[in-house]
Amino acid sequence: MKKIIIPVDFSKHSEYALETAADLAKLHNAELVVMHMLELSESIYTTSSSQKSEETAFMLMVANKKFESFLDQPYLEGIDVTPVIKHHKVLKEVSKAAKELDADLIVIGSRGHSEHDGIFTGSNTEKVVRYSETPVLVVKSKPDTVDFNNIVLATDFIEESIPAVKNALETLQKLSKKVTLLHINLPNLGFLSTDEIDEKIETFLELSHLKQTEINIARIADHSVEDGVLSYAIKQKANAVAMITHGRKGLSHFFGGSLSEDIVNHSKLPVITFKL
Repeated sequence: MKKIIIPVDFSKHSEYALETAADLAKLHNAELVVMHMLELSESIYTTSSSQKSEETAFMLMVANKKFESFLDQPYLEGIDVTPVIKHHKVLKEVSKAAKELDADLIVIGSRGHSEHDGIFTGSNTEKVVRYSETPVLVVKSKPDTVDFNNIVLATDFIEESIPAVKNALETLQKLSKKVTLLHINLPNLGFLSTDEIDEKIETFLELSHLKQTEINIARIADHSVEDGVLSYAIKQKANAVAMITHGRKGLSHFFGGSLSEDIVNHSKLPVITFKL
């Protein structure tokens, strides 16, 4: 892990993300790119070019001043930190910037759904998760440790998800001592018997060339994937939950719709998402 991007709005939740990213940077000798999205007012797009330049210059000055105090943190000492200001309001630009900078991870804070403004409302965090080709780590508080002992990765063991699962495992095994692939058996949608689940997992492992002796696999039944993932993670004292998302192009019931986004909003644990 060489480069981590942290989108910030200078709020408490962006501080959680920054400190989390700093701990990861120290563990992996990574560079931090701290990115602020310059939220220009809608009126600026209908003003003259001179007025537009004046407002943009003022906003830049304010953002640069905030960066000075925001990045004046003892936990950043010895870490290579690059502040970046983007002139965009749309958060899918975070994904674009991560790709351009060849980042390994995006760390973003979230307060869940809220009436407050700012980039860290649940709906805006969802946009980052939905659009990002780069893995996204979502935190709602400062984790006790980023040297994770136990991460739960939810999967439905379908063939289409093999590349994403292998990619996720490659990243997660750098972050955690233990990664568990978790299958949730649903009562009304694609219910499988124990033998059918075992056969499905065996086929998945054979096609992916993953060895069951080298990874942990768990199977549980629950009324929803979200309930199953969060309940299992809590019972197993996991440090984080990981999800693979198709964005809005769900290929199966397991990852379809807004499942990953729901888990991001409702989980108290850090959530790491990977795009298929």
